[in-house]
Amino acid sequence: MQRRIFVSYHHGSDWTYYDAFVRIFSDTYEILHDRSVERPIGSEDPDYVIRRIRENYLTGSSVTIVLCGRNTWGRKYVDWEILASLNQGMALIGVNLPSNVREGDGSYRVPGRFYDNWQNRYALWQQWREIVNNPPSFRRHIENALKRSKSLIDNSRSKRLHNAPLE
Repeated sequence: MQRRIFVSYHHGSDWTYYDAFVRIFSDTYEILHDRSVERPIGSEDPDYVIRRIRENYLTGSSVTIVLCGRNTWGRKYVDWEILASLNQGMALIGVNLPSNVREGDGSYRVPGRFYDNWQNRYALWQQWREIVNNPPSFRRHIENALKRSKSLIDNSRSKRLHNAPLE
């Protein structure tokens, strides 16, 4: 049986990486189809949207992959998808895309809720090049993420209510 995974990303600028991800991993995982949450739900009420994300997109999934590009960190729907994933105790892995520019301190911009969980060692982090050049290694990474203790989950950050301006 294939693991079912949910992929969260900024639809406006990182869809080409999503398409590549699907091509590489669709034989190994059941990847939820590209259905931008914003359009079908049609609401700005965070609690309603988060409930719909859980009911319509995450049910049956065990891991959320966050493709972190240049603008992903500031997207409210990505934050809400991560929040809903963590509420369900799903594993969480961030994948740094080539479009994500390194900051002056050497760090990358990532969604705050992902960062909180990476800092406390619940979420895992990978570089895009590593996963596309070595898919079997990424499969092991997913299995390791699924073994993380749910007690490490930190979902205390306030919900992002607005998108950050695009860069």
